[in-house]
Order: sequence, then C-alpha cells, then structure tokens
Amino acid sequence: MADDDSDSEHPTSAARAAADQAKDKSARNKRLITGAAIGIGSAALVAALLYANRSRKSGRS
Repeated sequence: MADDDSDSEHPTSAARAAADQAKDKSARNKRLITGAAIGIGSAALVAALLYANRSRKSGRS
C-alpha cells in the first residue's frame, strides 16, 4: 500500500517541477528583454549626446 501512496505523489511532483521550469524560463525571458531594452536605450542616449555635441561645419561659429 505504501507503493500506491508514493505513485500518487509522482504526478504532483512532476507537475510542480514543470511549473518551476516554466517560471524559471519566464523569469529568464523577462531579464533578457529588460537587458535588451536597457542596452537599446543606452545606445540611443549616447547617439543623442553625440549628435547634440557635434561640431557645426557651417559658416557660423
């Protein structure tokens, strides 16, 4: 009878493991997207600063 009780726990353990893996994957994707957004934003900021501080090549000084 003890074997029957332990077999009934395996699907629950497997379901919990699958839920944990899905949660980990979701968290990993969220971190990846956040990192990409920070990188793109930083690049845009640097480009804007470089554009604003470039020397003017027209006749005005």
